[in-house]
Amino acid sequence: MNQLSAVVITFNEEKNIGRCLESLQGVVDEILVLDSFSTDRTEEICKSYGVRFEQHNFDGHIQQKNRAMQKAQFDYVLSLDADEALDQTLKQEIIRLKKNGLSGAYKFNRMTRYIDRWIKHSGWYPDTKIRLWNRKSGRWGGLNPHDRVELDQNVDVTHLRGNLLHYSYYSIEEHIRQSNYFSTISAKALFAKGKKGNLAKAILKSWWIFIRNYFFKVGFLDGVYGYVICKQTATTTFAKYMKLRDLNRGV
Repeated sequence: MNQLSAVVITFNEEKNIGRCLESLQGVVDEILVLDSFSTDRTEEICKSYGVRFEQHNFDGHIQQKNRAMQKAQFDYVLSLDADEALDQTLKQEIIRLKKNGLSGAYKFNRMTRYIDRWIKHSGWYPDTKIRLWNRKSGRWGGLNPHDRVELDQNVDVTHLRGNLLHYSYYSIEEHIRQSNYFSTISAKALFAKGKKGNLAKAILKSWWIFIRNYFFKVGFLDGVYGYVICKQTATTTFAKYMKLRDLNRGV
């Protein structure tokens, strides 16, 4: 039987971390939480689950997740965010894999809960993610804050049944606040890569994002929240390129 480490990064996640850790019980052989010096009850809750709890200053989502991965005891890692949890089907799939032997990497669908309902469209589902892999053959990459697992060539990826449950936002106000934060991080990451932003690009990209998610990805089937999500995603895109424009201009 393979041994498996779960790794989670946290900062002030007292609202979510207990649910995340509970879903990992009986599934993994180690849980490592790498915390960015939380000031709420995150540490207390983590230690009540007997996890290995360490702390390090936050220097980016990608950097912190790679750091947590390298600190894991076992080569096979299951990486979750603090606001995520395994559903029962996905738990059983991972337990089965451990018994039969882990090989390659594994992806599964992520389903997001928005305020009081699960979102099934709007560009948010199935939102397939690679979250279980051998750290010798993959690592976190992408562009902050939109990190992704990047695998070496010729690594087989298997799709597992079940969902990774993502408890995203508890209010529209929280969504707007987080979108503003993410658009700033994204703009800075693009600026660091020498990318340019302007008004035309901001308008065209944001309108395309809304049309794609609301119409082509049938966000309208998610009701009023579908419209809110698609509109806010477009607004975040617009803000990202306008902030990049300001960075280009030295503002």
